[in-house]
Parts: sequence; C-alpha cells; structure tokens
Amino acid sequence: MFKVFQLVIDWSEVWALLIPISLLLLKKQPAVLKPVVFYVWIALFINLAIDLTWKIRTILPAEYNSNNYLYNLHSIIRFFLFSLFFIKLNQAFLTTVKKVIPVCFLVFVIINFTFYENFFDYWKLSSRLLSVEAILLLFYTLQYYLFKINDHVGVNIFNSDFWIVTGLGIYVTINFFIFLLYNELTIRMQHFAITLWNAHNISYIIFNLFIAKGFYESRKQ
Repeated sequence: MFKVFQLVIDWSEVWALLIPISLLLLKKQPAVLKPVVFYVWIALFINLAIDLTWKIRTILPAEYNSNNYLYNLHSIIRFFLFSLFFIKLNQAFLTTVKKVIPVCFLVFVIINFTFYENFFDYWKLSSRLLSVEAILLLFYTLQYYLFKINDHVGVNIFNSDFWIVTGLGIYVTINFFIFLLYNELTIRMQHFAITLWNAHNISYIIFNLFIAKGFYESRKQ
C-alpha cells in the first residue's frame, strides 16, 4: 500500500497539473489569467520530462540522466509567468517595485549561472535559484493581500485571483526552507532529503487544486 502511495506522490508533479488543465478544456479563461494558463501547460511538459528522466535514468546515457537543469528551467519560467500575472492584476500598490523585480531576478540568474553555479549541474539543482524564486513570489503574494487591506477591499473568496494567489502563497511558504536547504540535506542526510521532497510534491498538489478553483471561479467574473 505504501509503495502505491509513493508512486502516486512521485508522479504528482505531472498528474496534479491535469486538474487545472481539465477546467481549461471546459472554459476559456480571462486575459488576466493567461500567464497562469501558460504556466500549467508549460509545467506539464517540463515536469513530464523531469519524471521520465528520473524513472528511466538507468537506461539513459550517463550525460542525459540528470533532470536538475529542468527544475532550474521550471523555476525561472514559473517566476516570470507569475510575476506577469501579478502585474496584470493592475493593483495600484508597489507598481514600480513589481515591475522592477523581474528585471532584478533576470540579472540575478545571469550572474549566478555565469559566475557561481552551473545551470546544467549534473549532481544538484540550484537551491539558491529556487529559494530566491520562492521568497520573491512570497513577496508578491503578501503585497496582494496588503493591497486589499490598505484599500479596504474585501477579499472575495469567489474571486479567481484570490484562489490562485493563495495557492501560490501556500506552495512557496512550505517550500522556501526545503529549497534553501535541499542541497545540504542531500549531502548530509540523503534519505531524509528524498523523503522531504514528498512534502514538496504534496504542496504542489494543493497548489494545483487552488489554481483549478481559480479557473472554476473565473466563470462568475
């Protein structure tokens, strides 16, 4: 029974995305949600490549059986698409900051992978990249709620962007420290690190459930 559960969790980065995608097939989403729509489709193909590479790594040539660079690619794409999503919400709060952050992130990525890390590192994904992405996306989610509070705008739980932002906030909050410490854990406590990644996968399921709820509620907007 445990092996079946573990198999389901192992593939959750793929099948979880099918939940919001199933709703995309039923209804066209509003323009403001287009970055999120692009994200779930792109993430599906990247995560499928990630899991397939891991599952058939023993039969792949040695130079192609690492999927770390795909996690790095996923992180960069996720950040830029969700930062665009927050910008497209047109909340009159920290407007300039929200537009400057993606530029700063791009500079960080270029400097980091030019001088400090190898984007295609065979042995490890970039904890630095993933943790910086998580903290910046957490900033975006917090400023979303601060805008609601400062402008005395009620948080409508039937609003599609509320569900998406909340799901993203849960995901990055749970995973910030996992991302930050993951490489060290794989060196010192490898079995624990592998088990800990289950928490990431479960949070990713929750994230996609919230995205699906957001797509569903867009019908009422």
